[in-house]
Amino acid sequence: MDDQLAIFEQRLEALNTQLMDPSVASDGKKLREVSKEHARVSEIVEAWRGVFELQEELEGSKELLAEEDDAEMKALARADIDRLEPLIEQRRKDLQLLLLPQDPYEGRPILLEIRAGTGGDEAALFAGDLFRMYTRFAEAEGLKIDVMSSSVVTVGGSAQGFKEIIASVLGDNAYKLLRFESGTHRVQRVPATESQGRIHTSAATVAIMPEPEEVEINIDAKDLRIDVMRAGGPGGQSVNTTDSAVRIVHIPTGITVQCQDEKSQHKNKDKAMRVLKTRLYEKEEAERHAKEAAERKSQVGSGDRSERIRTYNYPQNRITDHRINLTLYSLDKVVGGDLRPVVEPLMAHHQAELLEASGATF
Repeated sequence: MDDQLAIFEQRLEALNTQLMDPSVASDGKKLREVSKEHARVSEIVEAWRGVFELQEELEGSKELLAEEDDAEMKALARADIDRLEPLIEQRRKDLQLLLLPQDPYEGRPILLEIRAGTGGDEAALFAGDLFRMYTRFAEAEGLKIDVMSSSVVTVGGSAQGFKEIIASVLGDNAYKLLRFESGTHRVQRVPATESQGRIHTSAATVAIMPEPEEVEINIDAKDLRIDVMRAGGPGGQSVNTTDSAVRIVHIPTGITVQCQDEKSQHKNKDKAMRVLKTRLYEKEEAERHAKEAAERKSQVGSGDRSERIRTYNYPQNRITDHRINLTLYSLDKVVGGDLRPVVEPLMAHHQAELLEASGATF
């Protein structure tokens, strides 16, 4: 352990030197990379030193227990041992998590894509409910959501849902908090349009896609077909009278993206290109990870949107996450934006799987 700690301490010294280097300070991208690694290595070194300090305190209490004749002092030493042993065990686990390789997508902005599935208008309304749930959760967690494109469905003249909606989610914890939301979400409830009070089952799919760095995805202009058109609203109504909507087709893959939410053609084009790059990146990553299918299955979901991950049962106020057999009777709070009781058990399960797979011990 001493040798491993020494390696991290040396790395921390090197990073401190880099942060004082004017060439690093003047390079925004390099500065962000060095600062991010510095924060991580600092946390590891501090945690490791903390474990050592607690172990030294424990050894001192054990020596006192063995050598002291006074009953009161022995009782104090035993109390310290009982307090320190579980604390050290927890700090060791925390340190093991810090030492695991970082997820390459950690800290990146993501695209949240929600599509109505089976169930017609009710599925579109459910997609709208999911988007509002994520929006409220994002606001509570200090994340920023920006709608990139949407296809609105109005039911009964007032209720609003989506055939599809894509939004950018910005914030250091965006990927960490939402990464396990990819998959099929199923709802069981009585639709507003149901006159006989029968419960219907509908579905919507969610995809969480980390946005690529500029260097990670290169698109040849000749592979694109870009069309501009007049933006249309619900029911065929015109949103505006200018050709501001943009549709981009990536000819080699057939991937098509359309954005019309902005009044500016330039802004719509920028958003459409971001969505296209992210979808191409997702496609490349899926192909690259295809050989790791067995490993992916051992983790919390594969991120495949065809995988049924969660059921929202409104009559029973019940939400069930099928991947970890989690059932809560607080659906109203969850759809209101309080996703932590669902997200945290998923994160803990994933961390436990990573620790088991790593075989890391101290």
